[in-house]
Amino acid sequence: MRIWKWLYPGIGVKRWIFILLVSLSLISAGVALLTGFYLVSFLEKGILKIITPLTGRLSSIVNTVSAIILIIIGLLGINWALQGVFNGLNEKLSHNEVVDHLYQKKVLQKGPKIVALGGGTGLSNLLRGIKKYTSNITAIVTVADDGGSSGKLRDELGMLPPGDIRNCLVALADTEPLMEQLFQYRFSSEGHLVGHSFGNLFIASLAEVLGDFEEAVKESSKVLAIRGQVLPATNEDVRLGAVYTDRSRKMGESVIPEAGKRIERVFLKPSSCKPTADALAAIKEADIILIGPGSLYTSIIPNLLVEGIARAIKESPAIKIYVCNVMTQPGETTGYTVSDHIQAIFDHSMAGLFDYVIVNREESAANLAKRYEEEGAFPVKIDREKILKQGVKIVEGDLLTSEGYIRHDPVELAKTIFKIAESR
Repeated sequence: MRIWKWLYPGIGVKRWIFILLVSLSLISAGVALLTGFYLVSFLEKGILKIITPLTGRLSSIVNTVSAIILIIIGLLGINWALQGVFNGLNEKLSHNEVVDHLYQKKVLQKGPKIVALGGGTGLSNLLRGIKKYTSNITAIVTVADDGGSSGKLRDELGMLPPGDIRNCLVALADTEPLMEQLFQYRFSSEGHLVGHSFGNLFIASLAEVLGDFEEAVKESSKVLAIRGQVLPATNEDVRLGAVYTDRSRKMGESVIPEAGKRIERVFLKPSSCKPTADALAAIKEADIILIGPGSLYTSIIPNLLVEGIARAIKESPAIKIYVCNVMTQPGETTGYTVSDHIQAIFDHSMAGLFDYVIVNREESAANLAKRYEEEGAFPVKIDREKILKQGVKIVEGDLLTSEGYIRHDPVELAKTIFKIAESR
């Protein structure tokens, strides 16, 4: 049925298909005159009935010249037909759309299968880079967020928080910039909508219509034409809690860093929450598994606390990489080194969960560093000896963006990831 759609009125392809067929017949008739080998073709037989009586009594040279002329006319006809088809499509689709679509279908679909776990801006920033190399991407996103627009929708509608999922959808989107701006638009006027983003409301509406949050995310993926898929780590309503070193506790992802105390461990409630089947299947089939970057205790570790996910990662034959944060996070990882980040992940899951850690060695601009220091954030120190004792290979790079923030450059980070994959 898809083939026959090319013949629908208004597409402007039928005439060029006809010219193409005639041109092919002219070429085959020319070849038949040269070789004496006749193909079964109605058009060819008709052409030879006209040509043969005129040239049959003349020399073989005339037959040869006639054959060459037929072949040349046929080749010109094919060229004309192909140009007509391309120009007809180009009038309805921009040149970039055609090229991008072909590139995604033919090149990116052959890329490695990548699973990335995390949440917040760290994960979405990572996805912007790796989508340039492959469309076989699965982002597994934490659903413990309870602040801002996501928190309001969660409390009012009893749904999973859509914020981090929305950011990942937009990051993987292969659509018009206006659609991306629309999904990220946040209402600023007074009233009930203040603080809500359009994308969150869109996903919430779809969840109400379809009766399933995971299906709503899948349908949103189609609207944004994303490269890959975005999945919640679990479909259950989970809350994140923290136990500090002074034995005090706090519940709620958004308030955990506010205490300003050193975190001993975090936990999910209920602790027996199950992962989605699609998330486990993606981990099992992955060629590369990426953990981070992102807030250590509130974006990365919550995914690993979902029952079965850490075990699936550990048992996977994929290349497993942890992307360590560039800066410490006030109230969450103050004073942490790279090995401290790694140890926290191992303590909440299992030792040896990943093979490599990617760290940044580039120094940021002095004015930017000062601004971050005023907020209590400092570069994460690379304590190489301790990292190696943890059994993790170190991959260093100049990974900072030049966009006025101290964060990973998505493209440079993606290049580093794929260099590791190539070396394996």
